[in-house]
Amino acid sequence: MEALHEETPFDLAFHPSSPLVATSLINGDLYLFRYAAESHPERLFLANAHKDSCRAVRFVDSGNVILTGSADCSILASDVETGKPIARLEDAHENPINCIVCLTETTVASGDDEGCIKVWDTRERSCCNTFHCHEDYISDMTYVSDSNQILATSGDGTLSVNNLRRNKVKSQSEFSEDELLSVVVMKNGKKVVCGTPSGALLLYSWGFFKDCSDRFLGHPQSVDTMLKLDEETLISGSSDGVIRLVGILPNRIIQPLAEHSEYPIEALAFSSDRNYLGSVSHDKMLKLWDLQDLLNGQQLVNDDKLREQDSDDSDDDGMDVDMDPSSSKGSRSAKAGKSQSSGVTSDFFADL
Repeated sequence: MEALHEETPFDLAFHPSSPLVATSLINGDLYLFRYAAESHPERLFLANAHKDSCRAVRFVDSGNVILTGSADCSILASDVETGKPIARLEDAHENPINCIVCLTETTVASGDDEGCIKVWDTRERSCCNTFHCHEDYISDMTYVSDSNQILATSGDGTLSVNNLRRNKVKSQSEFSEDELLSVVVMKNGKKVVCGTPSGALLLYSWGFFKDCSDRFLGHPQSVDTMLKLDEETLISGSSDGVIRLVGILPNRIIQPLAEHSEYPIEALAFSSDRNYLGSVSHDKMLKLWDLQDLLNGQQLVNDDKLREQDSDDSDDDGMDVDMDPSSSKGSRSAKAGKSQSSGVTSDFFADL
């Protein structure tokens, strides 16, 4: 199943209970589709959500509201039935917003191009936490509910652990040789896996975040997005357009699952029932894959790009310790963005 957009989609999100999927586009538009088996997704609406690129989209309020973040520094709440704006926070960040992640039923987090992370509480209708530990754009975030912490990766080449209860940065890795683009938590919370532009996956042991404990060189190009399938395996989306099934400890490319296109994959997402895997790419196409068919190898993939390199690492974490890195931070410039003053945030969620 696939649907063509007028411009390049940056992100996608599935509804938490209904067969709906939303996409956000480079021109600021928001699309909503209804999907069903054996048919092309039906477009329900197209909304001109932002005046600048719409980089992030998530469903909140039990799926009644679509939240989008933009390079125009605003966060918009739109009605899922009509696509009409409910509330807009014009100056949610001082710099362009790059990603949004849902934390709980009543909280979300957003990250911007200058490394700032903000947490929004819908009950208090305000920003309740702010973290400033990164020097470049926030590329990805994931929420660890057991410890109430946000893990964030950044273009400055570091991984941060942000404690929501104490409102402080608990830990931050040393600068790696590469930018960190994506993050998932694996092995029952024992390992954190980060994707990089070189194609290497960096593995960090929980509690030992200063330096990675392992590097897995299995991808030929940049690993821009990842999804955790289970505690042992993840699904990666690479800039070569291939979606792969990857094993963690032992580290190996299990198999290529599908080839979206020859262009980089911007985002991956699971449907709420885990029956479908969604992908968006620079070919302007949203593709919905039957997940079980992918795992059963029913998609034909011309994967000359695949370079499988198994790591010699094992499940033994006994020797995972923090090391003093010898490399210093490389020269990386942050994404250019509009600098705007922060506005009043107290009434943003009043109408939700």
